[in-house]
Amino acid sequence: MEERLNALEIALNNEMNEHKFYLTNAERTKNPVGRAMFTQIAGEELEHHERLKQLSEVWKKNDKWPETVPLKVKETAVKSVFFTAAKAAGGNQEAGTNQDELQAIRTAIDFEAKGAAFYARLRDQSTDPKEKAFFGLLADIEHEHFASLKDTEEFFVNPAGWFQKAEKSGLDGA
Repeated sequence: MEERLNALEIALNNEMNEHKFYLTNAERTKNPVGRAMFTQIAGEELEHHERLKQLSEVWKKNDKWPETVPLKVKETAVKSVFFTAAKAAGGNQEAGTNQDELQAIRTAIDFEAKGAAFYARLRDQSTDPKEKAFFGLLADIEHEHFASLKDTEEFFVNPAGWFQKAEKSGLDGA
């Protein structure tokens, strides 16, 4: 139990640190796609922090996984936010992407990969079906963040190529 609560404390700290990272980068990036992604994920990480905090408080008080606390976490909207922002930006990146913005995306990709693995490990170590489902959902959301950030990285590096791939258009017009 102590090990599980320690893991929960690590998760709480990680979610808050990631929230702050995403907010900071949403404010400083000039790229509209990057700004949309950072803003959306910042909000989702804050929600994860709030759910984990609620869980931690009840778990510590009752010395077991909560029976009654609603631990639903919203599904991520990150993929639709990315596609909407990318379509709005078009193939031309007027604002461009500087190396700091690209590095921030790559740092975020690393955060999300580690987060997905961390929550998957917590899911796999659990025997409680509710706990398993909760951490499984968080692992899936972090993986979705990872995948969308990889798309963002590709969009930053090669917007025209990303659009061609996204629209599944071929050179033969098919």
